[in-house]
Amino acid sequence: MRLATALLLVESLAAISPADLRVARDRQDRPALEKMIAGLSADVQKNPNDAAAQYRLALGSSFLAEISLEMRQKNEARAAAETGIRAAEKAVALQPGSAEFHRILGTLCGQVIPANVLAGLRYGRCALDEVNKAVELDPKSSDAYLSRGVGNYYLPAQFGGGIDKAIADIRKAIELDGKSADAHLWLAVALRKNNLPADARKALEKTLALNPNRAWAKQLLEKIPQ
Repeated sequence: MRLATALLLVESLAAISPADLRVARDRQDRPALEKMIAGLSADVQKNPNDAAAQYRLALGSSFLAEISLEMRQKNEARAAAETGIRAAEKAVALQPGSAEFHRILGTLCGQVIPANVLAGLRYGRCALDEVNKAVELDPKSSDAYLSRGVGNYYLPAQFGGGIDKAIADIRKAIELDGKSADAHLWLAVALRKNNLPADARKALEKTLALNPNRAWAKQLLEKIPQ
């Protein structure tokens, strides 16, 4: 009986993969993402010392915060990010040597800030420190540089961020992985904010060539004239 229960638990933990979460994020499918997050929350309650399970919950929460920001739902983004932070902190505590766990914690801290700029006082240091730690642990990680770039995009210059720093990190992410659709997308977002619409459009076209399912890229492309 104990063996059967253990096998069911393992199956449950493995059932929802990062790829599944990413597909829902790409499609901006909030109901599907929320359903998966509920399942992941149940998994970590059953096995709180499983670092991988905590990470999947943190990742799913980060994706939910991401699409909330895409839809300009800042309070929902903050709530999702704060849920993810708790899971990411546990993952980091369980495996402090994981660059990816530090990266997702830093990303989540950064995702709280848009709902309240004053949150930069509380979460800005976490966002910077954790993604910097991820870069230190894995200097060849495109995702780590991208997360630092996104963090700098949201973090006001007075708190150590800013658009120029964001673009530099995002370009480094592309240098490390030219096939990262997410990196090209965020380059477009940063270039658009920096009043370079033609360059932003090219980056969005590259994004959709790499990932045709990314709904946000399609929405942004429609806003930039030929």
